[in-house]
Amino acid sequence: MKVALYPGSFDPFTYGHIDIIRRTSKLFDKVIVGVYDTPEKKLMFTTGERVELGREAVRDLPDVEVKAFSGLMVEFARKEGVTTVVRGLRVNNDFEFEFDMAMINRKLAPEIELVCLLASPEYQFLSSSMLKEVARLGGDFSDLVPPFVARAVLAKV
Repeated sequence: MKVALYPGSFDPFTYGHIDIIRRTSKLFDKVIVGVYDTPEKKLMFTTGERVELGREAVRDLPDVEVKAFSGLMVEFARKEGVTTVVRGLRVNNDFEFEFDMAMINRKLAPEIELVCLLASPEYQFLSSSMLKEVARLGGDFSDLVPPFVARAVLAKV
């Protein structure tokens, strides 16, 4: 069985994340969406809230699980039987960051491959950070996230 891990902070889940998850689910037997519990950024949602939003976002995908993890991503991947880590790329800056992460992860876990999927054109600009800023400033972000995520974001701001 080919198992992929799509790790991230997902604060919050956007249509860009969901697009990558859907596309990944067509390529692998099982997809684990790994919600990293302690990223080095200011979070809007708790780990539990991010996991629940993620589960709601992929409830129609039977071969996708959403789980929280802490510590090294490669250790979580090994524990879950992951063969491939999937990352989404939006712009050049993403490539540089992902390349650096891929090199250290290759050293730590050479048996785990990395696959990068290019973001769909309509999501090239979309980031959770940008979305939260738009929400804080009262802008309309309703077409960037599912309605249940939009309600959750509005409840936080």
